[in-house]
Amino acid sequence: MRQGSRAGRAVSAAAPVVVAALAHIGPAVTWLPELRRRRFPELAGQGDAGHVALTFDDGPDPASTPRVLDALDGLGVRATFFFLGENVARWPAVAGDAARRGHELAVHGWSHGRPWLPSPGRDVREVLRAAHVVGEVAGQAPRWYRPPYGILTAGRWAAARRAGLRPVLWTAWGRDWREDATPASVRATVAAAMRGGDTILLHDTDHTSAPGSWRATLGALPGIVRDCHEAGLGVGPLGRHGMTGTGTSADPSGGAGGGAGASRSVAGARRSGGADAAGGRHGPGGCGDERGRGAVRDGADPP
Repeated sequence: MRQGSRAGRAVSAAAPVVVAALAHIGPAVTWLPELRRRRFPELAGQGDAGHVALTFDDGPDPASTPRVLDALDGLGVRATFFFLGENVARWPAVAGDAARRGHELAVHGWSHGRPWLPSPGRDVREVLRAAHVVGEVAGQAPRWYRPPYGILTAGRWAAARRAGLRPVLWTAWGRDWREDATPASVRATVAAAMRGGDTILLHDTDHTSAPGSWRATLGALPGIVRDCHEAGLGVGPLGRHGMTGTGTSADPSGGAGGGAGASRSVAGARRSGGADAAGGRHGPGGCGDERGRGAVRDGADPP
């Protein structure tokens, strides 16, 4: 009888801890690709059907970010860079150069830690701190927040709201953080998952990735842009992606949806040989034209 009583008391004592843990990690279910795409399309980064948002995580890095910026200049493309606050504080000139070249700077948190233990106060402090340093080098307050690993806990949701940031994850990635990534594998992985209206996740540094993996990303960029062009899709930053909702809400009724019925997938365009390229890489609706017209593969977390 005593043993049963002690067990009951232990369960009762543990219950609040379990409830708190579930409340903390519960929102992270939005990491699931299909759930996010179907129920929370704008959190997934779905915008105008004729446009693709190009985004990079984990920078800035003086060894690799300038190379990525040069490549984007050559392609006539602008992107959104989700920078880590600690990296911006370490290399503000690199972050500032991205802003001066016309790219959009966003917040990836202060550091790249995993958020398994609840710490709402820390989350708020770190996101606010990161938003401040990013805003200083950008010359304007950032709009977007992508948490490390794409894991949105309750604390991170609250921190984003406090900082006036809107969480945006992704719908297609290149798995470019892996040791075995190559330009061909990154390009093929993006193409296999992406349709018009999607948001691509890449990395401009190996800060939390396999050493030198950013070179695969750099080598894949021209092909990714070309594939988008051949599918008749414009490429640009999230700020030009036609995201209709506001604030930090992930209300599925507020999403623009993919509108993918009118747009071919990038993989389909590659198979069919693509649209007429007479307009040139920088022509209307082409991948270099930020104005444009308007599923994540299964696997490990991106860094």
